Amino acid sequence: MGANEIDYKDRSDGQSWRPSRQFTPKWLKALISSDSMSSDSMDTRPIGDTRPTGNKPGVPNPALEKFLDFYLAHLRVERSLSGHTIEAYGRGLGHFLAYLDPAIIDPQKITRDHLTAYLEELTLNLHLSPRSRAARLSALKGFFAFLTRELIIERNPSFNLTGPTLPKTLPKALSTEDIVTLVTSPDVTTPLGLRDRAMLELMYAAGLRVSELLSLTLGQVNLPDAFLRVTGKGSKDRVTPIGQKATLLLEKYLTEVRPTLIKPKSGPVIFLNKRGLKMSRQYFWRLIGELAIKSGLPPVSPHVLRHSFATHLVEGGADLRAVQMMLGHSSLATTEVYLKVTTKRLKEIHDRHHPRSGRST
Repeated sequence: MGANEIDYKDRSDGQSWRPSRQFTPKWLKALISSDSMSSDSMDTRPIGDTRPTGNKPGVPNPALEKFLDFYLAHLRVERSLSGHTIEAYGRGLGHFLAYLDPAIIDPQKITRDHLTAYLEELTLNLHLSPRSRAARLSALKGFFAFLTRELIIERNPSFNLTGPTLPKTLPKALSTEDIVTLVTSPDVTTPLGLRDRAMLELMYAAGLRVSELLSLTLGQVNLPDAFLRVTGKGSKDRVTPIGQKATLLLEKYLTEVRPTLIKPKSGPVIFLNKRGLKMSRQYFWRLIGELAIKSGLPPVSPHVLRHSFATHLVEGGADLRAVQMMLGHSSLATTEVYLKVTTKRLKEIHDRHHPRSGRST
């Protein structure tokens, strides 16, 4: 066996497991090249998990948790998922592995019955919402599909396992008037108020996700031509215009405010907090909620700005494929939900105002 090959003999049948492919996959190279691959020091906890390792109640068996580490490495290296997404997968799958009988040390021994019992546990004892249970099941399906592809297990116990029926909810969007109220609410006479105003204007102008906005760097902005080069989910790049108002505010922030916030460790990120560091998602969520309440609006999440961006474009007659490109959706079907939002709103207007709608008589 080569110096960089790994041979695991934890399977109950005494056979070794090796990667299914002739070449070494990128995720495995990442693990091999890391110091954590030594048998003495390997830490197989999910990313972000600071619990002690070992066979303790509520802690996954290290023999199984090793395979979870393989999967998380695959998500990070080959699928380029964000750190937040990988942490969420690690927590959910780690909870499942901790739920199993500690005597189970081979993933081949995990059956469909284990999965259905775990899903019942989430429903009856933990009282998770249908959406949370569906997310857990999605993580389990991805994990076991990976184990099957790598020939770590012969049969996928999650195959054709159905989850809870989710209610079909349409994205919530603010009216144009409410968006203007929210976006213009920061006090631009103060440095941080100008920063906040530029952030809100840019997020609505470009339909950005929170992570995309907070991760923007100086090299991604083209002010003369008024567009951004955005790195979205799966490290996919897209170009989106930002309009005159957002451009002027961003330029003003970059020339008047950002230089006063810069610290030695600031780096190229555009929007900085008072300590000169990248702003956290939690702070931005709290900021938008407080501004909404201050403006007399119901509490909103940052994603409402993205939904409003798409909804208002579709209502204005924008081509759906153009909206898809600006949002960074890989499938047009994801963008088509905004057609339903627009149709629903038009129907409500018709029902309210048309004399023959059946409600005005």
